[in-house]
Amino acid sequence: MFYRLGRVMIRLRFWVIGVWLLAVFIALPFAPRVASALAPGGFSTPDMQSQQAIDALQTGLRTSFTNVLVIFSSKTLTADDPRFIAEATAATAKLNGWSEVTQIVPFTVDPSQVSRDRRTAFTSVFLKSSPDSAPGILPELRARVASQQPNMTVTIGGGPVFYDDIQRVSEADLRRAELLAFPFALLALLLVFRSVVAAALPAIVGGGSVVVALALLYEIALRAPISIFALNITTLFGLGLGVDYSLFIVSRFREELRHGRTAHDALATTMATAGRAVFFSGLTVSIGLLGLVIFPLNMLRSVGLGGMLTVAFSITAAVTLLPAMLAVLGERVNWLPVRLPRLGRARSVQAAYSEENGFWHRLSLWVMRRPVATFVPTLTFLLLLGIPFLNARLAAPDASILPESVKSRTAFDILQTQFDQSETTPIVLAVETKGSPLAPATLAELDYYVRRIEADPRVARVNSIVSLDPRLTLAQYQLMYADPALIADPYITRSLKALAGDHITMVQVYSKYGMLDTRSEALVQAIRGTPPPAGLRVLVDGGTAGIIDYVNTLYSAFPWALLLVALITYVALALLFRSLVLPLKALVMNMLSIVASYGALVYIFQEGHFSGLLNFTPLGYVEASSPILMFCALFGLSMDYEVFLLSRIREAHEQTHDNTKSVALGLERSGGIITSAAAIVIIVSAAFVSADMVIVKALGVGMALAVLLDATLVRGLLAPAAMRLLGEANWWWPWPFNRLLPASDSAPSGRVAAHDASHHEDLALPGGETR
Repeated sequence: MFYRLGRVMIRLRFWVIGVWLLAVFIALPFAPRVASALAPGGFSTPDMQSQQAIDALQTGLRTSFTNVLVIFSSKTLTADDPRFIAEATAATAKLNGWSEVTQIVPFTVDPSQVSRDRRTAFTSVFLKSSPDSAPGILPELRARVASQQPNMTVTIGGGPVFYDDIQRVSEADLRRAELLAFPFALLALLLVFRSVVAAALPAIVGGGSVVVALALLYEIALRAPISIFALNITTLFGLGLGVDYSLFIVSRFREELRHGRTAHDALATTMATAGRAVFFSGLTVSIGLLGLVIFPLNMLRSVGLGGMLTVAFSITAAVTLLPAMLAVLGERVNWLPVRLPRLGRARSVQAAYSEENGFWHRLSLWVMRRPVATFVPTLTFLLLLGIPFLNARLAAPDASILPESVKSRTAFDILQTQFDQSETTPIVLAVETKGSPLAPATLAELDYYVRRIEADPRVARVNSIVSLDPRLTLAQYQLMYADPALIADPYITRSLKALAGDHITMVQVYSKYGMLDTRSEALVQAIRGTPPPAGLRVLVDGGTAGIIDYVNTLYSAFPWALLLVALITYVALALLFRSLVLPLKALVMNMLSIVASYGALVYIFQEGHFSGLLNFTPLGYVEASSPILMFCALFGLSMDYEVFLLSRIREAHEQTHDNTKSVALGLERSGGIITSAAAIVIIVSAAFVSADMVIVKALGVGMALAVLLDATLVRGLLAPAAMRLLGEANWWWPWPFNRLLPASDSAPSGRVAAHDASHHEDLALPGGETR
């Protein structure tokens, strides 16, 4: 099939190039606009109890909980000072009567909105807009808030500001990563090929596939909500894999030319071997990303969709545009040679891996002669790297993932340092009632329920319609609420309006501990596990409850995603390599590099090692989606190199039917180019280490480390050693399967394997084996 595809690309080369030029030309105006169409949220689902609670409260209380915080800080005045109050009131005066504002709660009516040292306070401004659309009105809101006052500093924070900053920081991170990655990747290609023309081809193919993928993502985002986090993964995969796949094909094409084939024969053979491997490796990457699509969170689905879209275009460009260009260039692919400094006797990577006495030749001999001495220490080392992940603490992202320079992070830090965290992040209960919550019988049930919660030693206080004033008894509340219009106390009147609706009431539980404290998490679980009185239905929200729901939602779906990815990958590789053992070995090998990167995730970003070098503030936890993102992304990338290694091994095995010889030859012939391709992905991933957003930085570090370990220790040492130990069992393909799909075929790859093997029959291994 791929041999014929190569012939078709030769025949239609100018048409194919023309179609791609047209696609890029059409995509160019839209690709740069993709960030503006993406949404900043996507961390919740309607199935989460916390989301159900907030939805019920917003509907039942006829209000919106989307709010921004206007924070006032003074070095000379306290919040009790009339000048402080006057300046704060003047700063927010233009928000009164604005159609976008539903309610303003100043710090003068809520003591919890004043800091411990009383030099900082905030006013809550509630908006009509939803959390996703609220960032759109921030420019006008900022214009209405007076940022300069004689005795205080004014800072605006809150959810909408956080979402707005995520979008802006993501765009800046992407631009910076592209500026860093592209020139370094191009330099790496020059080092590999020592030819400007050959080095330019992967860059052209990778860049073209990214432009088209981003433009299509923009069109999709206009019609369906796509998370902003899809942007970085699209670029990372587009540049990394687009260049990677082209590197494999161009390298194989030049290798075939050196073996004396004509340009057209070389291209057809290249497509039958490297082209086939590119297609299946891209398929495995897509399978890994497919695991993200089954998650209910839009953020993960968006990343999976963006990644799969990019991989699809990378594969398409590699098997259509690239062979068309190679068909036009022919032997001119080696034009414009570049003389670069040599390190000792080092030559180009292309020459080094094809040299009979080169590094990979010697390494393949060493591994084949010492499989146990190679396998055991390498396996032990990788497992040791993963040990820190046993202490992982998973949580949802907050403004701490952003750099300190942005407004939402500044506001977040003020709230964290100046205020009692338990006062600013209460546990919120949506208590649904059969009738009015002000009915005497319902008030009695609610009072009983609130008293039980207050009795918990982890609870500091509870705010509800039956606990507004500790001096009042249940009977007095029942009497007062019998006719709410007669209530004279403005505090109770205002609280009643904020806390009670027709069939619902809000209860705020203040923990003695912070939002991320395990004791607060246990308190939420206890409240959820305590049945309310018969006439009440309780849904729990709040920061701590949201984190619990977020983590549980992710990791209840993760095993199914893992199973789906592993099963589909196993079947695809079994069909590709005509073996039931090799796919299983590949799955295990893949997990080792991923586990090692998980350990680095905890060691660096949770525990804070190298935080100064990498320029971030330690989180104290691992963002819960990061291990899942890394698994699905790295599973495909790691399998990428496994496919290329096993493809060369299989070529040799089809000809020689000698496991040891074919493994050694496959490692020798693929080791250098796999390392070169991995270097490109490492460069692109490492460029994202410069990101200001900690989640993106962690993904860059984790992927760069995992690919480095995978392309060196796993593919260079562990996988060949395992295949050497397994022997001919590697190629076990029972006869019932052989009736459906033969164990080998007559593809041109067999002739290539014969050519490769003919130069290595004189090399002996222990026990009289030849390789």
